[in-house]
Amino acid sequence: MYKACIFDLDGTLANTLASIANFANAAMKQCGYDSIEVEKYKYLVGNGTDRLMHAMLDTVCGAQRYTEDDIHRMRKIYDHLYESDPTHLVTNYNGMHETLAKLKKDGIRMAVLSNKPHNCTTAIIGALFEAGTFDLCYGQREQVARKPSPEGALLIAEELHISPEDILYIGDTNTDMKTGAAAGMDTAGVLWGFRAESELRENHAKYIVERPEQIYEIVACGMR
Repeated sequence: MYKACIFDLDGTLANTLASIANFANAAMKQCGYDSIEVEKYKYLVGNGTDRLMHAMLDTVCGAQRYTEDDIHRMRKIYDHLYESDPTHLVTNYNGMHETLAKLKKDGIRMAVLSNKPHNCTTAIIGALFEAGTFDLCYGQREQVARKPSPEGALLIAEELHISPEDILYIGDTNTDMKTGAAAGMDTAGVLWGFRAESELRENHAKYIVERPEQIYEIVACGMR
C-alpha cells in the first residue's frame, strides 16, 4: 500500500507552459533572439533552468553558436522576470485539487519535487494550493542534484520516514519516470502534461493516468 506521493510541478500539478514560454521569450527578446513557439517549450522544459537556457539557444541559433556568457546573461534576465510574478499565466488542471484533498483525507503524505528553482516552486505551490496540502515542497537547490538524479526523491522519503517502495512518484516526462525508478519508487505518468504516452512507457512508467482522479484510485486500491 502506498503511504505517500511525490508530485512533479510543471505539467503535473499545474499547467505552467504558457508562463514559462512567456518569460523565456521575453528574455530571448531582450537578448536579441527570436521567440520560440509555446508548444515547442513542452520539449525544452523539465531538466532545470540552465538546461532550458541551452535548449532555447540550441533551438534558435544552433549548438555551439553561443557562449556560456550568453547563457549566464539570459538566465539572469529570465530569473528576474520569473521571480517577479511566478504564477503569471499558470492554470490549474481540472480535478487536481479534489484529488489532493481526498489523498490528504486518507492520510497519504504528499510532497512536491521540481527542477524549477526552489523559490519559484514554493511560490507557485503556495499560491495555487491550500496551506498544508503538501508535507514537503522542494524545487532545485544547489546542494541537491537535479532530477533525474534520485537524490531529491530519496531525501523526501527520508524526511517523511517512509520507504521508497511505499511511495508513488507522479510526473509527466521521461525525467520524472527516470527519477522515480532510480529512487526505487513506482511511477505514474500523466497524460495531461507536456509529453506523449510513448515517452512515459518507454521510460518504464508503472501506471499511465489520463485524469487526476485516477491517481487517487491507484493509491486507494493499494495497487502494486
